[in-house]
Amino acid sequence: MIVIGIIASIAAICVLCCLLFYLAVYALPLFAGVTVGVWAYGTGAGWLGGIAVGFVAGLVTLGVGHLLLAFVKPLWLRLVIAIAFVAPAVIAGYHATHGIVKHTMPSETWQMIFSVIGAIAVGVTAFVRVTTLAGTAPSGQGGMARA
Repeated sequence: MIVIGIIASIAAICVLCCLLFYLAVYALPLFAGVTVGVWAYGTGAGWLGGIAVGFVAGLVTLGVGHLLLAFVKPLWLRLVIAIAFVAPAVIAGYHATHGIVKHTMPSETWQMIFSVIGAIAVGVTAFVRVTTLAGTAPSGQGGMARA
């Protein structure tokens, strides 16, 4: 029975890590939604209104980010938009990794090292996902040749 518990724990950690990598792209919309939802609740919208307003704010943030990545032409501006999505993912990856490793190793130095490695891994994954969500920009050349 102990072996089954250990295997189940390892499987749960793997699933949580996969979710972290998959959902890291959505750290900025989640943060925006929670912030706006808490603000709406604080201004008297109630808990249902705060949830609704926060959900809409998160969706709008995600939608605007996707539209900007799809239609902005300069590469430097697309990189800035991608970094705006990646930075909260890096912070979330650092804290999630630190939360895991602080229970598994006593050395604070190694905790920091593994936390930074986890933050870099989550950041790279989020950057790759954000750039693949953007797709390729249309070249505008089409199939017709100029005369």
